[in-house]
Amino acid sequence: MDEETFNTGVRKFLKKVGVTSQQEIEKAVRQALEDGRLNGDETLKANVKLTIGQLDVEVDIDGDIDLT
Repeated sequence: MDEETFNTGVRKFLKKVGVTSQQEIEKAVRQALEDGRLNGDETLKANVKLTIGQLDVEVDIDGDIDLT
């Protein structure tokens, strides 16, 4: 295994995950604020599931998103 290629591949994947996740969260929060489902002072519980089938990896990552 080439370590540099591996690290580059992981970083590209994580960048895609981060950018896509941020865009989707921002879009959903803005829509919820517009619809009145959020006031803008909440803390949102978030969860991401990382799955790599070939490696039998399944990890849940929990966190909070504070809107205040």
